[in-house]
Amino acid sequence: MFSHHHATMAPGQAPNKRARKTTAALFKGHTIDVARRLIGATLERRIPRGEPDAGTLVRGRIVETEAYLPLVDPSCHAYRGRTKRNAVMFGDPGRAYVYFIYGSHYCLNVTTERPGTGAAVLIRAVEPIAGVAAMRRRRLAGVPDHRLASGPGNLCRAFSIDRRCDGKDLRSGEMRIIAASKQRPIVKAAKRVGLSVAQDWPLRFYDAGSRSVSKTPAP
Repeated sequence: MFSHHHATMAPGQAPNKRARKTTAALFKGHTIDVARRLIGATLERRIPRGEPDAGTLVRGRIVETEAYLPLVDPSCHAYRGRTKRNAVMFGDPGRAYVYFIYGSHYCLNVTTERPGTGAAVLIRAVEPIAGVAAMRRRRLAGVPDHRLASGPGNLCRAFSIDRRCDGKDLRSGEMRIIAASKQRPIVKAAKRVGLSVAQDWPLRFYDAGSRSVSKTPAP
């Protein structure tokens, strides 16, 4: 059974002023704080027109993130400066930064820090809540429900996220992140995954109680 520690809001319902303010506050502050704060928040996406299950709202609780720090982090895409590919990282916090990697899959990141300072948080895993059938049609047969959006590439497949989503405002619209309720998960830190530089920095954060975490460190 999936946890439901998320803001209560009907599918497609526009957030009120207070909800917008709370959601905007998610993305403010230091990148590490944002990475921790996003654990337990809800990611939702309305499947776009022209795709199977168009109009369906897929939703899940964020259970794993990685922080990529400004200026000092050689594994951060903004480390060597602004490019056409990473331009959204230097804009407002709370935008989607989506890139294609290994010639095989997309990764969803949330921009952080002040405009002009390139940094982001990678969303590594989401625990499905709604639209599970639509997620399943985008994944391999036999994957259990709680693993449908585990791992950055699997998450993007399940939520139909690609470069068309790059730069989207995650505070509102067809893809957004909603602040968690007061009930917070137990958040633990670990080393980031799959890096060749700064791989020992403990900047991966995860919900210790979720089966949807992509990689749980050995005890």
